[in-house]
Amino acid sequence: MTSTQRPEAEDKATPESAQAAALHTGTSNLRTLVTRNLRQSGIYVAFVVIVALFAIMTDGVLLSPGNITNIVLQYSYILVLAIGMVIVIIAGHIDLSVGSVVALTGAVSAVLVIQQGYTWWVGIIAALVVGVAVGAWQGFWVAYIGIPAFIVTLAGMLLFRGLTLQVLDNISLSPFPSEYQRVANGFLNGLIGGQGYDAFTLLIGAVAVAGYAVSGFRTRVARIRYNQPVESFPLFIARVVAVGAVIMYFAWQLAHARGLPIVLIILGVLVLTYSVVTKRTVFGRQVYAIGGNLSAAMLSGVRVRTVNFWIFVNMGLLSAVAGVIYSSRSNGAQPAAGNMFELDAIAAAFIGGAAVTGGVGTVVGAMVGGLIMAVMSNGMQLMGVDQSIQSVVKGLVLLLAVAFDIYNKRRAGTSR
Repeated sequence: MTSTQRPEAEDKATPESAQAAALHTGTSNLRTLVTRNLRQSGIYVAFVVIVALFAIMTDGVLLSPGNITNIVLQYSYILVLAIGMVIVIIAGHIDLSVGSVVALTGAVSAVLVIQQGYTWWVGIIAALVVGVAVGAWQGFWVAYIGIPAFIVTLAGMLLFRGLTLQVLDNISLSPFPSEYQRVANGFLNGLIGGQGYDAFTLLIGAVAVAGYAVSGFRTRVARIRYNQPVESFPLFIARVVAVGAVIMYFAWQLAHARGLPIVLIILGVLVLTYSVVTKRTVFGRQVYAIGGNLSAAMLSGVRVRTVNFWIFVNMGLLSAVAGVIYSSRSNGAQPAAGNMFELDAIAAAFIGGAAVTGGVGTVVGAMVGGLIMAVMSNGMQLMGVDQSIQSVVKGLVLLLAVAFDIYNKRRAGTSR
């Protein structure tokens, strides 16, 4: 063996040595850390700037306890759609039908619960079943027939909107029973007490901070084991403290409003679940492989048709979840429900760092992108900005996000 060769086992550190190195290794060069993944770091900086800007322009109303709670309640269904949409986009597809599926699933639930008198959970289960069936329908045409997703879901947008009108017989249905309304409008408050605030909400915030710190340290150790660059330990601690402060501030504001929204728990579970699915499962890696290089994925043995099929089944399921949340929030089902939701979900994914060509994107990034859209919409509403101007601003932000993605690709290409 020559001096330039070494066994494969030496290419990565042992778990024990990696944990020890995690406390002492890393770079303190902030510029290197930021530019290493400009797409993701840029979106976090943009989010902070936008929140600070609108907080100043609304004289602090944006960050008041009541308004933060309203943002969570009003935009939760868009964030749920963004989770599924970013997975679709990572795989190199698009789904234009999610708004119509939201309307259809909400309509099915309303007919069963309001018109026919079934209990509230029957309506939720029926909506989820319809969402899965819709996803399987579209996944079949995309994966096994080979029709581009753009065409299939464009047809689905028309088809499922028409079915919504048929199911509702062109009328709106309301109201839902109180149990159903609690899905999107309910709160957990007073479970463990608190004087003027909800202690349970603060406890959940503290658990979230602890989980973030542990997950971050484990990721740091794993990167060191494989000789990947990481930030210095003091910078790692500073990042954990900064993120923890934001989470606890958010929890503190919610605790001083109405407590922990039930819909936020649903959203949190979905974000954690799909973050694990996309980052730590074979299915997640295959989704990235298909979007990054389809030919290489096929040569590597990825069952592309099967993966694409389940991507759309998953999108149908999450559209149904969003449909239940939206119908619960609006306390009814309307023929025009979900109009333009697909564009908000797509915008959230692209603003959050997903690449137009596929292969790039994260669930957390899509959440940040969705929150940027939510903060801008809410802030402009508080300021009394005309709806037409709001649409112009949103369009420009989406355009700039895609332009930023293209700039990153060109920059990466010229640096090689």
